[in-house]
Amino acid sequence: MTALDVLTFNLNNPSRERAERQLAYLAARPEQVLVLTETASSAGCGFLEERFLAAGYSVTFPRPKEAGERGVMIVSRVATRELDTGVDFLPHRAAGVTVDTDGGPLDVIGLYVPSRNATEEKTERKRTFLQACRSNLPFAEGAARVVIGDFNVLEPGHVPRYRFFNPFEYEFYNWFGLAGYTDAFRALHPDDLEYTWVGRTGDGYRYDHAFVSGGLADGLRGCSYVHEPRTMTGRLTDHSALTVGLDVTEAAPLAVTDPVLTPSLF
Repeated sequence: MTALDVLTFNLNNPSRERAERQLAYLAARPEQVLVLTETASSAGCGFLEERFLAAGYSVTFPRPKEAGERGVMIVSRVATRELDTGVDFLPHRAAGVTVDTDGGPLDVIGLYVPSRNATEEKTERKRTFLQACRSNLPFAEGAARVVIGDFNVLEPGHVPRYRFFNPFEYEFYNWFGLAGYTDAFRALHPDDLEYTWVGRTGDGYRYDHAFVSGGLADGLRGCSYVHEPRTMTGRLTDHSALTVGLDVTEAAPLAVTDPVLTPSLF
């Protein structure tokens, strides 16, 4: 039995070729639970789903039904039970699972918040999704829970400050504190400036977050950004990953094989 770690990784809806490289990278990661964001009903994401399933992993992938829509896939080397997040607007962007640990059930909820531009349509779409999360995601009290993914929002004290972010986006970040969650990265690195996405002009944004319920916050073993997938030659994605080490032990590991080498299911 080993301590349980969770990684979030933005796939950026990969082509089949890039998905093959992502698979090799993700299969070599030490985390037991992978929360993969910006998924789609595409050849690349379908390839990842099939390869992990063939290797014995648990895969939760509510496929987006609309063309061009994106979502979340949760891949796990420990047994999972699907968790209804209650988010009823764009529900494929809020996937959840429960895993068993030595301390009891642990919920992992992966979010991929819509991005937006200056149009009212995109702004209202993002606002509605964030409100659906605030109205339906449970408060932290009395549970072991991680809410993690690409939130496409910044903390209110983000450096630098960008004027084009709206109050409702900062309010979503603040909601987690009001609901009893702790920003895992900020708990361990209160003053560090880290960016998970960097624009063409070099401006950095900390878009990817992990919030943990109170008891988990007291025992964090680590939380850090993994920039290699974004910065390496032939990069795998346009986001840095985020890894969280929890002070709980997995209770139901699966007998998985290497998904790169395992024969296909089909």
